[in-house]
Amino acid sequence: MAEELATGPLAGLRTEVLHGRLAPDVKDDVMRRFAAGEVDVLVATTVIEVGVNVPNATVMVIMDADRFGVSQLHQLRGRVGRGAAPGLCLLVSEAAEESAARERLEAVAATTDGFALSRIDLEQRREGDVLGQAQSGGRSSLRMLAVIEDEDLIAEARAEAVALVEKDPDLADSPDLRTAIDALLDAEREEFLDKG
Repeated sequence: MAEELATGPLAGLRTEVLHGRLAPDVKDDVMRRFAAGEVDVLVATTVIEVGVNVPNATVMVIMDADRFGVSQLHQLRGRVGRGAAPGLCLLVSEAAEESAARERLEAVAATTDGFALSRIDLEQRREGDVLGQAQSGGRSSLRMLAVIEDEDLIAEARAEAVALVEKDPDLADSPDLRTAIDALLDAEREEFLDKG
């Protein structure tokens, strides 16, 4: 695509390529030159999704945008318009009008509110393993709850749990609960929760 653009519609502009298989020093050099304005067009993979801050970047075109999730699209578009000039992000897709992919794209196009988009992402992908590291809903550890549908119940339960632990940190007065928690939390899950 980079060659097609550089010899076609973007002929005359200084075009570079950035992807994850480049050597780290090459990636750093490309990004340095792009940030310095020595590169006009950067054709990149999602390697630019997080941590790239180039204030003079103002336009992004995401090809096959339907292949990405809501959060990833939000992160990608956040790479442009970070300076004084406004940003424009174009989501290019051939997804059918009534598809879930099109719904994701329309949600991203409708708002820049990251909290609203994370909720949409959660509704579509589910919560994953809330006591582990799986990030989407195929391996949810929740058996009778769903984070979105039962958020009020979960908030109430959390408040009750906090109050109980404040009153009895070792759960000495609730031995059955202590046993259930010990059975549920293996070392990996406990370490994961401690990080949070």
